[in-house]
Amino acid sequence: MPTEPAVPQDGAAALNVPRRPLVGIVGSAGAYGRWLQSFFRTRMGLTVIGHDPADAQSVDELELVRRADVLVFSAPICHTAALIDRYIGLADGHEAGKLWLDVTSIKTTPVAAMLRSQAEVVGLHPMTAPPKAPTLKGRVMVVSEARLQRWRPWVAELLAALEAECVHATPEQHDRVMALVQAMVHATHLAQAGVLRGQALQVGDLAAVMPFRSASFEMDAAIIARILSLNPAIYEDIQFGNPHSGAVLQALGGQISRMAALVRDGSDAARAAFRDEFLRDNRVAIGEVALAEGNYSYERIGYLLADLAAGEALSVHLPEDRPGSLRALLHVFERHAVSLSSIHSSRTPEGEVHFRIGFDAGVDLEALRRAVEEIAARQLGRVLA
Repeated sequence: MPTEPAVPQDGAAALNVPRRPLVGIVGSAGAYGRWLQSFFRTRMGLTVIGHDPADAQSVDELELVRRADVLVFSAPICHTAALIDRYIGLADGHEAGKLWLDVTSIKTTPVAAMLRSQAEVVGLHPMTAPPKAPTLKGRVMVVSEARLQRWRPWVAELLAALEAECVHATPEQHDRVMALVQAMVHATHLAQAGVLRGQALQVGDLAAVMPFRSASFEMDAAIIARILSLNPAIYEDIQFGNPHSGAVLQALGGQISRMAALVRDGSDAARAAFRDEFLRDNRVAIGEVALAEGNYSYERIGYLLADLAAGEALSVHLPEDRPGSLRALLHVFERHAVSLSSIHSSRTPEGEVHFRIGFDAGVDLEALRRAVEEIAARQLGRVLA
């Protein structure tokens, strides 16, 4: 019986794998579909086609599934499995030797559906909404290698290009963890939003409460705003599409109910139970190392929030991404005797990298104005705000 030839180490030359595969995206007009199109074209130099009911210019489904070497399902969670089954029928065996991927927040159901095809199968879950950045650098992505052989070198190239921090998991493990990482976290903050809504007549809306904020409340308020600002269908599907969400939410509700009962009791015994169950036992369970790391992360975020709330600040975009650009910018402030209190890089809503430079409240505004004029005159950067 002949043996299968070894797969070359160079992914581009892998057996029966095109050097520059044609990528097809199911759901190409969605938020992630658009981001993926840009990523594959600009970062990997690949040709991309797609189908989406919202885009009349997209290709026909049959053409998409027959032509694409790599097919990516980027559709709502509740429709993904049915879509995959539909594409299996359309492919009619032509998917054999190709690669199918999905980028949904649930892995068990879509991966099982893709495995009903004859394609090689990998489930992906970027742990972020489509970023403003061109890659997933600094973000986590879960990878479920369900059936992968000849396409393995190319998948490695894909993951390297994405620049994400990749963690590998089975679909089952992924969904169990996501019930905690996503479903529980989202539920907690949506419940907080409901309590805030219920208390609005007594204390005012969120804007009225924010002047009294702690760093913790400000972080929670930001998460609430983030959830309520994005596609509500995603958050609905994360709760209802994950088979483990119900049990986790029930456990969360039990913890809150227990805490409320102890607070209502108010006795010394109730206080002791609170200390034991919610403080001591949880501290032991999390462990000293994780506590120290988490506390340090909290402090870093707190310092960042304090910097962002500082009085005077400039946001500057450096159009030339070259060594020395930031140094030249900072020398301008030095020449005008303007001291900086903080500097952070981030992205504008349009995706441009910019530096937010903070100054003490007593900064010499005239000196700062002269520095801004020099930045513009020398075309070192564009002051955004």
